[in-house]
Formats: sequence, structure tokens, C-alpha cells
Amino acid sequence: MNLTLKVWRQKNAASPGRFETYQATDVIPDMSFLEMLDVVNERLIAEGRDPIAFDSDCREGICGTCSLVINGVPHGGQKGTTVCQLHLRHFQDGQTITIEPWRAKAFPLLKDLVVDRGAFERIIHAGGFVSVNTGNAPEANALPVPKEIAEIAMDAAACIGCGACVAACKNASAMLFVAAKVSHLNYLPQGKAEKDRRVRSMVTQMDQECFGACTVTGSCEAVCPKEISLAFIAKMNRDYAVASMKGVASLT
Repeated sequence: MNLTLKVWRQKNAASPGRFETYQATDVIPDMSFLEMLDVVNERLIAEGRDPIAFDSDCREGICGTCSLVINGVPHGGQKGTTVCQLHLRHFQDGQTITIEPWRAKAFPLLKDLVVDRGAFERIIHAGGFVSVNTGNAPEANALPVPKEIAEIAMDAAACIGCGACVAACKNASAMLFVAAKVSHLNYLPQGKAEKDRRVRSMVTQMDQECFGACTVTGSCEAVCPKEISLAFIAKMNRDYAVASMKGVASLT
């Protein structure tokens, strides 16, 4: 199987970027997309050329590190799939594939296909935690959680923070990510004590990071590899409205 790759190359944020063309020859349909890039990079290194910089870590669809826009779609467009889970069998022999980084003001480019997603970390630091007393581990059944609520909280917790929602949104909004992180904790009894301050803090930090406004186009949900629902955005908006009416201050 042979593919033509048009890859965005950029030395750093201050340098101009451009697409460069590479050939991925004799690759196997059962390879993952990242394995194919590994093969291309091995050939570039053997030729004494600079390899393509891209992010990866677990390669099991868990960490959210892989972050490529493939043919205009974050993660390549296969439903519920990260780039590391995307296999070459979804492409045609001889096909030309365009590969770009996430493009958002809040995700400054570092090199080639690598962007700085530190904005997400700062949002989590603003309120993505619960305060508990130290000491012995609490009894597992001391805080019973209704099954329906537990399942909804787990659905929100499935967010891996990859940033595909931002990359897909025409406004580069981070609402789906923030809503998932807020809802995960706000649904659970352990998070209720800080519920109002959490949503104020995390939304405030999101705005400070210069993400765009949400216009509910649904593009974020469509590309999310964990299929996080837009319903969490509605939940976060309700929580934020309540906290604002109460005049609750943020955690930070």
C-alpha cells in the first residue's frame, strides 16, 4: 500500500509554515496511522533529514496525546476513534492524505504537528479537584451514588482532553472539554461542596485562555473520540447560571 502525505512543517511558532510532500511506500493496511508516520520518520532519519514532529504516548486511545487533523477532520473522522486507533485500511491505495496540527489561538504551535495544550491543564488546575479530609480511606458505601448519576458522571469522565473539540469548532471553543470536566465532579456527592465555585473558576479560566464562544454547532461532539455529549454543555451552563445568581466567587 502506497500513500502520498502532505504534512504541515513548521520549525517553531515564529517561523513560517508550509506543506511538504512525502511518500509512505509499502505500508501495511493493518498499521495504525502513527505507525505509518513512524515508518516515514525512520526513512527521513536514514536520509539525514529532519523527522516529522508529532505527539503520541499510550497509543491505546486513552491519553489524548495524539492530535492530528487528517484530511480536514480531527482524528481522521472515524467515529469514536483517536489517531492512534485509526488504521490505514480506512484509506485507499494511492490516496493523498493531508495532515495538519490542531489550529487554535489557545493552542500555540511548537513544531510541525505539535501544539501546546497547556491551556487545558490550567483549566483543570482552576477547579478540577475535590477537597477531602486526610486520614483513613472512606468506606466505599458511605456515599451511595444512584446508578444513573454514576453512569452520567462516568460518561463525562471519559473525556481524555485531546482537544479535538477545539480543533473542530469554527470558534475554537473549549466548552465540551470544560463541560465534561465540570460535570464529572459536579454530579458526584464528593464534588457538591465546591460545585458552584468550581464552575465559576473553570469557566473563568477558559475565557482567560482565549478560547472562542460556543454556538452549539455540534462539530465538537461529532469528532470527540469518546463521544462526549453536548448535554454536558447544557448542564454546565445551568450550573454556571445558578452560581452566578448566588454571587458565588471562584476558587482562585
